[in-house]
This record gives sequence, C-alpha cells and structure tokens, in this order.
Amino acid sequence: MKVIVLGGGVVGVTTAYQLQKDGHDVVLVDRQPVVAGETSWGNAGMVAPGHSFVWSSPKAPLTLLKSLVLKDQALRFKFSADPKLYSWSWLFLLECTSEKARRNTLLKHRLAAYSQSVLQDVLREEDVNYDRNDRGILYFHRSQEALDRGVAQMKLLESDGQEIKVLDRNQVVALDPSLATAKDGIVGAIHCPTDETGDPAKFTRALANKIEARGGQILTQTTIQDFDIAGDEVVGIHTDQGRITGDAYVLALGSYSPILAGKIGIRLPIYPVKGYSLTVPIEDHRHPPNVAAVDEHNLVAFSRFGDRIRVTATAEFAGYDTSHKPADFAFMKRVTQELYPDGGNYAEAEMWAGLRPMTPNNLPFLGRKKYRNFFLNTGHGHIGWTMSHGSARITADLVSGRTPAIPMEGLTA
Repeated sequence: MKVIVLGGGVVGVTTAYQLQKDGHDVVLVDRQPVVAGETSWGNAGMVAPGHSFVWSSPKAPLTLLKSLVLKDQALRFKFSADPKLYSWSWLFLLECTSEKARRNTLLKHRLAAYSQSVLQDVLREEDVNYDRNDRGILYFHRSQEALDRGVAQMKLLESDGQEIKVLDRNQVVALDPSLATAKDGIVGAIHCPTDETGDPAKFTRALANKIEARGGQILTQTTIQDFDIAGDEVVGIHTDQGRITGDAYVLALGSYSPILAGKIGIRLPIYPVKGYSLTVPIEDHRHPPNVAAVDEHNLVAFSRFGDRIRVTATAEFAGYDTSHKPADFAFMKRVTQELYPDGGNYAEAEMWAGLRPMTPNNLPFLGRKKYRNFFLNTGHGHIGWTMSHGSARITADLVSGRTPAIPMEGLTA
C-alpha cells in the first residue's frame, strides 16, 4: 500500500519509518527545506515518561489568571481576537478536574512508556547518532514542601510502573557534580533513571535518510494545499508542486493539523502554544550538565546534546506567532547561569521559539477519522518526542488493520 504522510517533524518521520518497516511504500510531504525544521528542532529533547503529568490540572486555571498580571509565570495567557483561543480554552478548563487530570495523566504515561519501548526497538535495529544520554532525568525542588508534594504526585506514575528515586541535595550533586555550586538552593530531587534525552532533530533527520535509502520519498519544500475527496475516501492531495495520490493518508502536521483538517470538515481542538529555547555552545567550559534536569520551581528544563546545552521554558498562548526577542529569554538564561555558571558560552546562545500542538486533555488524536483511509497522528503537545515512537507504531498498526499493542481507550480520534 502507498501511504502519504503529511508532516516532516519527528511524529511524521517516525510514522513513515514504521509504515515502511511494515512493507508500505511511503511518501512524506513537508513544507520546510529539511525535516524537523519546526517544533522538532528546538524542543527539550527529553524522552520522559516521568514528565507525563497533564497541564490540564486543577491548579492550571489560577496559573493562567495570574499570568495576566505576572509576567514570570510558566503558563502565559494573553487576550486575543482569535475566537479559537477561547473555544479551546473552554474545553481545556473542562479537563481541569482532579478526576480527569488523573485519568489523562495515566493514559499519557501509558503511551509515553510504550513509546520509549518502541524507541529501544528502533535503536536495536538502526545505527542512529543523536547525542543520546540515558542517565535519567532529575526533577529537582527548592523547598522541602515542594519536594514532598512532588514525591506524592509522582506516586501516581510509580503506580503505573514508572521507576523513581528520591534524592537529597548531596545525592543530587553526587549524580551530577555540575550542580555543586547550586547545591544550597536545591533541597532534593526525584530522579527517574529510565528517562533519557537526545537531539530530536538529529534523530529525525537520520531516520529520514534511512527511509530515503530504502526507497521512500521525502518531499520537502512542498506545501499541502487541499484534498481530493471521492465518497468516503481521500483520493489525493494538492500541493504547490502538484497532485500526489496514495492508498492511505496520515495527518501529522502538529499545530497546523486543524487548518488542513478543517478543509475536509474535520474539527480538531488543537491550539498552538509557544515555547522558547536556548541552545548554548559548551566550548571549553568545564561544568556543563551531565544529567538532564527540570527546575520544578522555575519550570526550566536542561538537556545536554554533546557539545551543546538545550534550555527550554515557558508556555505562551500566542496563536501562530513564533516571533521572539532577547527579553523573552532573560529569565531562563539567568536560571541556567545560576545553576551551571561554568556550563557554556551563554553570550552565544541561539534563541528559538516554536509551537506545541496542544489538545485540551494533553492527549494526541490517533486513528481513522471520517474517511476510511484517513488517519490522525497529531496533537502531541509538550512531549511529542517522547510519544512519537509509540504513536507511530500505533498508526502503522491501524493503517494495516492490526490491533495496537496497548489499549486504545482514550487515545482514539
């Protein structure tokens, strides 16, 4: 079967890989000059089932309200003329109950853990260099009260099989000596030893090269404009480079999925939430982070990719605007320098902003939708790199008419 994958981020490329592995002919279409040219380029790079907690929690509404007056909030809400922001926000607020947050977090963790197992399968079969670090992730806290709350919260994931270790400040520094100078400001941490990191753009581009080497087509600089529909099936797509036809179609366009899906009457409550990142060259600095970490007080994340540090922070409801200015990075840069004063050349940090495709309940849309040969694999939010491999395998199974390896309740389109 010939399958057309719409979107060249990590979700689209891993989907094309799994489909090709099953024997399908694949054509991947993306508007950027190279794959992983948008959200997959600048994210935190964490493969982190231990970070599966949904944003739609009981405390989220107050955080959003505070962001209207306080500019240092991790979640930032701005009034907008976009009506879709308010319809999406209403659906998001409906998910912010304790019961729904618990359910959605466990569903998200199920997919994330499965996805990590699929990634391990891929790495056993493929030689892919992407600056992988498998020493786990530290989720550290600044007060005993916050650490106790974090441990209590993490028990939910532990009940679903997540391995956790609670460390005091001395154990944190023993695990990563680069935090020694910041020791007094850290009370302790939760270490998820099975979480890992790696550069998602390097991984995605390496996997795309393997797809092409095995006969798949990667069509970059190709903008998808519309669909051809006949009865209950999609029979082609129109692009600025001509018409493309296949037997099945997978929508994996992240934040742009609802725009294209709307052309064929499919409403997807996915809203773009802007995130910011810095990529810091290490150069000759002696104490860069050795273990990925999240400062839970400031909600700033740190990952080391070989000779670079990736720093990420902030979730801003700003529509499709990806503009940024140096002031947007000042807080996260200051936090990083305080924690890792000899970590890298902060003056030469590369600034970036991109869009997370958020659904109201933080779970992606997977599976067949409206047309018999049209499948969704989109809406992965803030841990798309984590969930991409599992959702790709699930999509390949569904396209081939197989039952996926994990229960699909709560995950289907």
